[in-house]
Amino acid sequence: MSDKKQPVPARTNPAPIKPQSNAGEIDAFIRQARTLAASATGSGRLILALDATMSRQPTWDLACELQGQMFDAVGKAGTLSVQLVYFRGLGECRSSAFVSDTNALKQLMTRIECRSGHTQIGKVLTHALKQTAAAKVNALVYIGDAMEENIDDLAEKAGSLGLHGVPVFVFQEGHDSGAEKAFKEIARLSKGAWFRFDRRAAATLAGLLSAVAVFATGGLKALEARGRPEDRLMIEYLRVGGK
Repeated sequence: MSDKKQPVPARTNPAPIKPQSNAGEIDAFIRQARTLAASATGSGRLILALDATMSRQPTWDLACELQGQMFDAVGKAGTLSVQLVYFRGLGECRSSAFVSDTNALKQLMTRIECRSGHTQIGKVLTHALKQTAAAKVNALVYIGDAMEENIDDLAEKAGSLGLHGVPVFVFQEGHDSGAEKAFKEIARLSKGAWFRFDRRAAATLAGLLSAVAVFATGGLKALEARGRPEDRLMIEYLRVGGK
């Protein structure tokens, strides 16, 4: 299946690196993360989708670390099953099985080489819809730096994910303005959230995502038991937002 493409302007020199996400963005992210616990039963299913086109090669290792922290965060609170989805090259878009083993997924990711090609975000969103129709998916995390598709098509699929209770948490690498517009719309329509993803912000974002993973599998009690700074921050916003 091929997604419609529309011409995009040539990329310009990237803008200077901006500071990491501000408090308002983190606030919004945490409030939206509450949707992940709607049906928490000690386990959760999460899709980790990655743009593996050539421009992403420099931060691929960072993405490997991120998925490892999602697994490690859950610990005894429950079971987190993660499925890796990636696209690259000329129409290649693949997915793994859902796994709950950090090493298994990390080994798969380290074998993947980034290749030149166009984005296939539409395929990722369609895949997520099919997966949650078969068995509930609690969230979709997408990491990418570009968008070369029809934004209306992506918006329609993102809206469907929102209706099915699958928030999309988009982590954008770089400062492409066209991609940013599309990513924010995908996050909004799916009731997810958008964040800048770079080396300076990675530690903060990985920490928050680890708290989301714990909350998705064990709720507030699991966050209280682990007691890390990001967990306390999550608990504070969950309680304020729930009043």
